[in-house]
Amino acid sequence: MKESDIRFTKFLVLVNAGVPALLLAWDAWHHQLGANPVNFAILTTGMLTLVFLMLTLLVTPLRKITGWNWLIFYRRTLGLYAFFYACAHFSIFFALDRSFSVSSTLTEMVRRKYLIIGSLGLLSMVPLAVTSTNGMLKRMGANRWHALHRLVYVAAVCGVIHYYMQVKADVRQPLAFAGVLTVLLGYRVVTRQNKTAQPAASRAKIWSGPLRVARIVQETPEVRTFRFTAPDGGPLPFQHQPGQYLVISPVIGGRKVNRPYTISSSPTKPDYCEITVKREENGRVSRHLHDTLREGDTLNISAPTGRFIFDGTQAKSIVLIAGGVGITPLMAIARYLTDKNWKGDIYFAYAAKTPGDIIFRKELDDLKARFPNLHAHVTLSRAEDTDWTGHKGRVSAEFLMKCIPELPARLVYICGPDAMMAMTVQVLKDLGVPASQIKLEEFIAAKKAELNAMDARTCVSAPDVLAPNDGTGPKLKFSRSGKSVALAPDKPLLEIAEEAGVEIDFECRSGICGRCKTRLLGGCVTMETQDALDDDDKSKNIILMCQARATEPVTVEA
Repeated sequence: MKESDIRFTKFLVLVNAGVPALLLAWDAWHHQLGANPVNFAILTTGMLTLVFLMLTLLVTPLRKITGWNWLIFYRRTLGLYAFFYACAHFSIFFALDRSFSVSSTLTEMVRRKYLIIGSLGLLSMVPLAVTSTNGMLKRMGANRWHALHRLVYVAAVCGVIHYYMQVKADVRQPLAFAGVLTVLLGYRVVTRQNKTAQPAASRAKIWSGPLRVARIVQETPEVRTFRFTAPDGGPLPFQHQPGQYLVISPVIGGRKVNRPYTISSSPTKPDYCEITVKREENGRVSRHLHDTLREGDTLNISAPTGRFIFDGTQAKSIVLIAGGVGITPLMAIARYLTDKNWKGDIYFAYAAKTPGDIIFRKELDDLKARFPNLHAHVTLSRAEDTDWTGHKGRVSAEFLMKCIPELPARLVYICGPDAMMAMTVQVLKDLGVPASQIKLEEFIAAKKAELNAMDARTCVSAPDVLAPNDGTGPKLKFSRSGKSVALAPDKPLLEIAEEAGVEIDFECRSGICGRCKTRLLGGCVTMETQDALDDDDKSKNIILMCQARATEPVTVEA
């Protein structure tokens, strides 16, 4: 939908949602509300409250099922009308049925318990209405704002129970509302469970081994692309998805170092994968790749991993916002989608410093010319004294609004320097993009590790809470699950936990992402890599399960 269409339809929703109130007022003015006009008005406003609550709750599942992200624009209006009709419902009861008598109202509420439940529903809607503005969303922060607005579930449940308890004979209508509410809330429960289970279900064992450097391409003065192939030719020994990364393990100064790099090539090219690396002056691994690695060399690699994935099934359009070398995962996504002739709109916004720093410049221009659904826009922060005629400056609200229509209704993927991503997220939120539609890719631990060399092996000790020795060898004890299993010195504790059926979150298996951090309660472990641990982690005896190995009894908090 165009922005003008969205504004017009929002106006239509605003006007039409108020029509029932106008009709009720008209009938009241002309004494056409029946034999008991007060009861009729109370019942009608109550029904309207439930209808608008159900419509509000319907927006999210309908948007996710159909891909119509523009529906999000009407949810706030529908919710505010639900609050309006709820207030009218109570006001009519208080003013016309109880004659503005507080004592009479309280007495009636004590006598009729459904009034208490209805009042709780109304009270739960008050903070939702108060915080319904963009200003409150910005002030509270997206996470707290979304958590607070789950009170709509309380309001809906209380409303349905209130209606059911009020009806004396025919309960078909309140049961119908209860059925609709059960479906809407059940959908949320199921999708949340599926989302929680998805990472565990998608955890295929990561391939590790040597790949050959088949080609090195100079993209810009500071950026090179390294193409890897199987040493003996043929397809790669692993399959990856667009946006994932691999972990390289070069030996530098006699020591193995692990670093993640996004795969910049498309999964549609099964015979090779590429990483695109900027040479950082203080970057130990990036300097090694640029200065030492040559075509024909081999490098140990673990792949694939990462959850920053878009393959065209998640939405019907996509916004890709990149800064500097952060273009790499987004370029992999764009290459994949165009290779697959994906029909959705691809909006690619890229920020660089100078014209000479634009990575993949020629390829982006070629893709734009060949695929009309790819809309690529570049902005430069240091365009002075150059022949650049395009947009100038950093990623801003003005730049994004100019390049991307209907931005709040689209799914957005961002990758770039930390400061750039933080600023862009704030800009997007200010423009009305929900936090749930913003996906970030970042390697915080890896960036710290690039600047800080660490000992190859570290022993971490903790108080003695070990499993008793039963004569069958050292044990790994899991304090929460209560399981104790035999240790295998050649296996990291993560693999032993998996075999024992103990659930531990993980991603890279290379000591970089930090997802498998676990507290060591007793014993001693060694870790070849601990890039994801900071000083605070170490002081609390936190270990990386994917790296930790032990030959003596240990206990972990899992």
